[in-house]
Amino acid sequence: MEQTRRVGDAQAYAKSGASGRHRVGGARLSVGVILTKRFTLCAFANFIDVLRLAADEGDRSRHILCDWKILSDTMTSIPSSAGITVQPDERLGDPTKFDYIVVVGGLVGEIDGFGSDYIAYLRKAAAADVPLVGICTGAFILHRAGVLDGYKCCVSWFHHRDFLEQFDGLDPVADQIFIVDRDRLTCSGGASSAHLAAYLVEKHIGRAQASKSLHIMIIDDALKGEEPQPGIPLGISTQDPLVRRALLITQQNIDSPLSVAEIARRMGISKRQLERRFQAALNISPQVAFIEVRLSVARHFLETTDKSITMIAIECGFCDSSHMSRMFRRRFGQSPFESRAAASRPASKVPSPDLLPRPVMA
Repeated sequence: MEQTRRVGDAQAYAKSGASGRHRVGGARLSVGVILTKRFTLCAFANFIDVLRLAADEGDRSRHILCDWKILSDTMTSIPSSAGITVQPDERLGDPTKFDYIVVVGGLVGEIDGFGSDYIAYLRKAAAADVPLVGICTGAFILHRAGVLDGYKCCVSWFHHRDFLEQFDGLDPVADQIFIVDRDRLTCSGGASSAHLAAYLVEKHIGRAQASKSLHIMIIDDALKGEEPQPGIPLGISTQDPLVRRALLITQQNIDSPLSVAEIARRMGISKRQLERRFQAALNISPQVAFIEVRLSVARHFLETTDKSITMIAIECGFCDSSHMSRMFRRRFGQSPFESRAAASRPASKVPSPDLLPRPVMA
């Protein structure tokens, strides 16, 4: 019943073209943007630049097809995490003048300082059925405001554990670049912000304008929301998005390894389908690939952190350090200690292993 309702809501939302307001200067797409203190500059810039380039001919930057305003409770300039500040355009007012209200997050530690006026504004927007967008840790803010209940949301793999530790009641998705769930849109930040903006431009203005924006930004083409997020190098190379997503899910649950059946269930496919895709893409089974991911992440930690080998073994889902050491030596031809020592001597580093793993048995 719930699934039927959500499908119906999604279809109605798609047919309506979001809110259908378009009241700001006659633009086809109008966006109000809220920046949190120490917001992520690249996520904000990527999102706005897609709108800017789609709004006018060439890169003349006139607000014709798109319009955007930076909203504020005090009109005080807002510092980004890079130290660069942005001056707001107008105070919080009527959210229904916009097609979307976008919250650009940043440093997790600044979320507690998000003002009550902003929270009230987001709740007012939600009550008026204005679609809400969370970029980077903006999803944290939307959840804090109580406007994500019953919705799926997307967070960066880098902040997935932070989200679980701070918020109850949601199971955030960290293996896609963005998610559109009816009138809530969330993305992982960074380059994915450009792809979410391109999705909105294509929806309201057209595919040509969306592609034009991305091409000027030296981005090949728009990616769909289900495209997997990049993360720590997995040690396996494949262009198959389904296989890459499965590998990313494995990486994000590395301390408590999931079975092939469970990963397939989370992806909405059968275990057999997943096995066939791995065989076609990598010529190995998912089980072997998942072990390779754990070993690759262990190697990454060994070479880039000062964590103990025991701690790395625990964090990478091995029974103990001896178990990890046996598998590590079988895979890389050296012990974890030797790998760490070699990494500290750049001239003596051993050659990188082949991208495709050799079968490693537990």
